[in-house]
Formats: sequence, structure tokens, C-alpha cells
Amino acid sequence: MENLGEFIPDILEVISLLFLITSIAIAVIIVLEKRSPFKTAAWVLVLVLLPFFGLFFYLFFGQEFRRRKLYTKKGIKELAKIRKLTANQVKQIHQNHLNLDQKIIEKAKLIALLLNNSDSLLTTGNSLKVINNGEDTFDEIFTSLKNATHHIHLEYYIIEDDEIGNQLKDILIQKSQEGVEVRVIIDDVGSWGLKKKFIRQLTSAGIEFYSFMEVRFPRLTSRANYRNHRKILIIDGNVGFLGGTNFAYRYKYGLPKIGPWRDTQLKLTGDAVSCLQVIFAVDWYFVSKIQLKGKKYFQPFSNSSGIPVQITPSGPDSDWESIGQAFFAAITDAKKYVYITTPYLVPPLHILEALKTAALGGIDVRILIPEKSDAKVTKWCSFSFVGKLLEAGVKVYFYQKGFVHSKVIISDDIFSSIGTTNLDFRSIETNLEINAFMYDEKVTKDLKRSFINDLSGSRQINMNEWGQRHWFNKLRESLAHIVSPLL
Repeated sequence: MENLGEFIPDILEVISLLFLITSIAIAVIIVLEKRSPFKTAAWVLVLVLLPFFGLFFYLFFGQEFRRRKLYTKKGIKELAKIRKLTANQVKQIHQNHLNLDQKIIEKAKLIALLLNNSDSLLTTGNSLKVINNGEDTFDEIFTSLKNATHHIHLEYYIIEDDEIGNQLKDILIQKSQEGVEVRVIIDDVGSWGLKKKFIRQLTSAGIEFYSFMEVRFPRLTSRANYRNHRKILIIDGNVGFLGGTNFAYRYKYGLPKIGPWRDTQLKLTGDAVSCLQVIFAVDWYFVSKIQLKGKKYFQPFSNSSGIPVQITPSGPDSDWESIGQAFFAAITDAKKYVYITTPYLVPPLHILEALKTAALGGIDVRILIPEKSDAKVTKWCSFSFVGKLLEAGVKVYFYQKGFVHSKVIISDDIFSSIGTTNLDFRSIETNLEINAFMYDEKVTKDLKRSFINDLSGSRQINMNEWGQRHWFNKLRESLAHIVSPLL
């Protein structure tokens, strides 16, 4: 034992040296990957200042997949059809042959961008309903599920074994027993707490159930970073839901220390649901290796009149950061105003500069974020961006009536977007996300009214107040800002 004690310092020195060498090697790899300078500097700084923690954090959460693709979409028959249609729409836009209202034509650049970067077909035969609270959201979802006759396709980041999750489970089991096809994808990290018993009850009833990219040792290092943050529900191929709401108690009842949960959900009927179905089909093929085909899943496009909508996915399965690019284009293309609601304000540099440039150019830019948050470090990161935005003339509001979790952007009384994408690095650059981009005056004005109503329950932050906050708050926000690209 005495001899062992003599060797312990030497062993620790060897381990430290190995960690140092590994950290240096990883730092070199990060530089060679040519990521954004902001993110590269953050990773290198973490590896230098916190070599042990930084090394593990990088191995679990830092590896990049986008350049080599998380998974391929080749061979998906319905996706190939969509791509042919989008290619035709690109030609029509360039030739000014799209039969759209003049106000919508003013957003032609944004429409073309989404056609090119994500094959997001512009569909017109749609009606939709915006739902602004959890109680109404779950009422709509559960009622629609009970009316299903052929299939239910559900892809969600979080399903919890609580009142809401069990209500969902009971309905899915009942529908499966009635002969309805039920397919479920959950994110393995987002739904980490879901018990095996819960899952067995579903699969025993004939429900097809898969976890997206299971995170288990030793595969943790290659799978933990990229998560499926999408929230998709499709019923019989003609009703669809997407938005910020997951299946958990807090999305209806809020949190004790924070208050009510304010979210926004979108219910769709019409051609856009087929586009939503294609995205589910791609993800389903990835987890199950089974293709969904035929008119029983993919209803033919009607091209009838209705609300123009583009359903857009984004993530490491795509060539481009399509939703992030669309946000940038919407902000820089705004003529009068841009109003944004996001629970986490940690924007990549190009989005940050777009917001500041728009405000400095006289555009009315307003951002609503929660003052109380469900994630402390992310809250400090969000607050670290407030000062720079205020300096540029962006109006920042702190929500006071609980926790605002909506992900909404509206502009110029004609454009709006609802989806799963937060205004942060992880949503825009890393996770699998999905948004609906809508071009309709009534929808936009309705969302604008909801936004103004939310502002009435918020407080606007001014530069004087912000500059006088406690030094400790400034310190922890500054420290959080350093690692903000990594969250």
C-alpha cells in the first residue's frame, strides 16, 4: 500500500498529461472543421480553461454531423415527388407565374429561399387554427385523436408519464384496439424519464414505437448532441398539429415557482398536412427502416384556394440551416415591423446582426422573452444579449404572467411562422426542428393581436434599468455568454 501511495502522484500526472494532449488535439480538430469563429472560440476556450469538463462536454455534445449528414433522405418516394414540385415552383417564381396576392409576392424571396434550401413546397389549399393555451391545445388534440379512423402519426420531443401523458397513452391504445394504425417517435433524451412500463403498454396494444437516436454508452458521444425537437401530429393524413407544446403536465398547468405556461400551437387541415406527413415519413424511415407509401397516407395536392403555407424542416439531416436562414431573411426583408416571441434568446451572430440592423434601419423590432425561466443558465445567456439589442433600438419585453414558451415570428401584416424553433444556437444550428411559414393577412393580424396582448402582461426593459442591475447578475450573464454557442 505504501508503494502504491508513492505512485499515485505519477499516475495523476500521466492522466493530466493525457487529458491535456487530447484537449489540444480536439482543439485542433475544431479549428480545422471551420465552424463559425464564435463557436470555435467558445469551444477552444472551454477546453483550455476547463480541460477535464470541456473534454467530456465536447465528446458528448460538441461533435458536428451536418457536414457528413446525420442520415440520408435518398429513396423516399414521396420526398422525390415534393422535390419535382418545388423545382417547378422555383421556375414559376422567377417567371412571376405564381397566382398569389400582391402582398404575398412581396415575400417571394423568402418563399424561393425555402423552396431552394429545404424543398418546402408552397401549398395554398389550407385552413388553420392558432391555439394560444395548453387547455385548448390538448382539447383539440385529444378530440382529433379520438376521431381518427385510419392512422395516427406522432413525433414529439417530450412525452411524460403524468396526467397528460397517460391521457394520450389511453387514447392511443383505444384507437389501436379499434384498428387504427398508430406510430410514435419520441426523442430519447427529451423523453429520458419515460418508464419502460409506459412504453410496453403502448407496444402491447399493437402501437409501433421508436426512440429517436437512443443515447446509451458507448454510443453516447456520437448521439447526444443532435436531438429531435420536432413536435408533429398527423391524423388520417388530413389533420396536422405542430408548435411548442409537448405532452407533459406543465404544458397545461404551468410550474409552481414560475406560473402558467404560455404556448402557441397550430392546427392545420389541407395540402400542408401532406408536407408534414413527408417529414414524418423521412424520420420514420430513419428509425424503423420502413417506408410509408400510398394515398392512404399522402393525399393528393388539391391546389385549391386557402392560406399559403410552407412546412419547413431543419436539422443535421439537411444541407442548410433552413429555418435559421428563413428567420434571417424575414428580419432583413421586413418593411415595417418584426415581432418575435421566444423562450430562449441566444441568437447566432448572423441573426443577432440582422435584428440590430433592422432596428437601426427604422424597423419596429420587438422581442418577447420570459423573465422567469425553466432553465437558469439559458436564462442568463438570454439576458446577456439584451444590452446589445437595446443599444440598437430593439424593444425587449419580459413576460410577467408565467413562462412564455411560444416560438412565433410575425412581420408586415402578411408573414408569420409558428413551430418548434427557438431563437438560439441549438435550435437553429443543431436540433431537428419544424416550422410552418404562413403568408396570410388575417392569420398575421390575429397573431399580432395575441402578441400585443402578451405585451400587456409584460414589462419593457430600458437601457437605464438594464445598466443599473446588480454587478453579480452582470457577471454571471457575461460568463454564460462565453458558453452560449455551446448550449
